[in-house]
Amino acid sequence: MALKRMDNVGIVVEDLGVTIDFFRELGLELEGRATIEGEWAGRVTGLGDQHVEIAMMRTPDGHSRLELSRFLTPPVVADHRNAPVNALGYLRVMFTVDDINETLERLRKRGARLVGDVVDYQDTYRLCYIRGPEGLLIGLAQELS
Repeated sequence: MALKRMDNVGIVVEDLGVTIDFFRELGLELEGRATIEGEWAGRVTGLGDQHVEIAMMRTPDGHSRLELSRFLTPPVVADHRNAPVNALGYLRVMFTVDDINETLERLRKRGARLVGDVVDYQDTYRLCYIRGPEGLLIGLAQELS
């Protein structure tokens, strides 16, 4: 059997509304919101009886998604939002944008902070990391042509 696709990347947040607004500003579309609860969901996650609000955000090309989750029960048990770029585990998501400077200007109005510098890599990409809502680490890439 062959892998078909990557379906989504999940991010756990405290404020679902603020995070949805941030990713909308970046250019993702809200595909839908739902509440997931019950024993069946807990069997998938291993968390037992759970109650989670989720929002599915879709990239403009329709190929990639972010699943934003706000756990009501059980409570969140760890916080990795301040982990540096070289921390183990899932850490960041990267998006290609038309114009990094314009994107940074828009996202700063929603609280984004530049982590280091905006740099050019081998006349191919302009790259940077930002901290978005709740300290989420997000990479931005602009193709230079």
